[in-house]
Amino acid sequence: MPKEYRTIQEVAGPLMLVRGVTGVAYDELGEIELENGEKRRCKVLEIDGGNALVQLFENATGINLESSKVRFLGKSMELGVSEDMLSRVFDGLGRPIDGGPDILPDERRDINGLAMNPAARSYPQEFIQTGVSAIDGLNTLVRGQKLPIFSASGLPHAQLAAQIARQARVVGTDEPFAVVFAAIGITFEESNYFIQSFRETGAIDRTVLFINLANDPAVERIATPRMALTAAEYLAFEKNMHVLVILTDITNYADALREVSAARKEVPGRRGYPGYMYTDLASLYERAGRQKGRSGSITLIPILTMPEDDITHPIPDLTGYITEGQVILSRDLYRKGIEPPIDVLPSLSRLKDKGIGKGKTREDHADLMNQLFAAYARGKEAKELMVILGEAALTDVDKLYARFADEFERQYVSQGYRTDRSVQETLDIGWKLLRILPRTELKRVKDEYLDKYYEDAAQAGRC
Repeated sequence: MPKEYRTIQEVAGPLMLVRGVTGVAYDELGEIELENGEKRRCKVLEIDGGNALVQLFENATGINLESSKVRFLGKSMELGVSEDMLSRVFDGLGRPIDGGPDILPDERRDINGLAMNPAARSYPQEFIQTGVSAIDGLNTLVRGQKLPIFSASGLPHAQLAAQIARQARVVGTDEPFAVVFAAIGITFEESNYFIQSFRETGAIDRTVLFINLANDPAVERIATPRMALTAAEYLAFEKNMHVLVILTDITNYADALREVSAARKEVPGRRGYPGYMYTDLASLYERAGRQKGRSGSITLIPILTMPEDDITHPIPDLTGYITEGQVILSRDLYRKGIEPPIDVLPSLSRLKDKGIGKGKTREDHADLMNQLFAAYARGKEAKELMVILGEAALTDVDKLYARFADEFERQYVSQGYRTDRSVQETLDIGWKLLRILPRTELKRVKDEYLDKYYEDAAQAGRC
């Protein structure tokens, strides 16, 4: 029976100080019993001799310093995991909120987990098809990769996240594929959108959802992504599934870290965020990957909104150091009506070369990708020149490149949020667009691929 303490000294916002404790450890769960019998949960943030600083999961209203009791449970926060979690919706602390029964767990796991040992990692190399051309064709996602999406306030990252979660799959294999989706600090309206989106398409059957709303406590927001990754680790490494984890919005998570840090009166770092934010984010991101000797894997897509559209802000900056690239959403493309507004030029997938090519996507993929990047970059330059000097200042070839840039955005990038393209469709659209340019301009593609695909596309256009 856990020992009870009636030595609550002080309650300040989400924090509470308990004196005279013994045998209590960092991160241990506690239970506060109020005078009326109501119970609330807390966890230990700091131990200083016999003093325990704890953080409340709920609000502090009604806690009487003299009559309330605290007992520490001798364990950290855990999640009961089972394959029955698929198709279910949980809150940020792993409690069902879909009206269904409680999960009967196969086991209970500490949500803090451990970062994967680098020596036990297997290199990511299998292609994951998201059905989104700007990702599959140019910034390819590879199984076991960490590829964040950098968005900004007001941009449609929620729609893109839901689209990827619905459509993503490993091509050319019958191995089970699951999605773990964690929404952190979102509105009720957004929560309803995600749940309905998955239910309408049937994607809910292979999805585990964790929903943390904006009015939930900050400490729950910190626990939500850890809950999701714990569920993913169980499905990937115990049930041998390919698991795609989508976390949105990491900015809300980092703001919760800052709130807790400020309440603890810690010395702030950049922009008021705690100095250990890099380590904290790494403890999340590094739980993704593949392990030697195991067929399952965790692929991670964290989504974050850049405050003031600033890519140098600490949250995207630190995320970029830990992860393998980024997909960037553009406000300019969004204003043009491009859906999804993915800006492919500053976007990058550092592992894309490992997941494309013969036997994975198609033998022409790498050359086609390089040529599309080069042509689009030159087309954007031509359009900028046109604005400054007028169309008359452009050569005929420059005009073709400017036209290519417009068509590339309209046909390749802009596909809407309900279109699921196979990688073959994506590559074929790329070849169709290259037909706008003369063959002599396609210097990044081998002649054998030009003979096969450029000419095939030309003939298809004449038919």
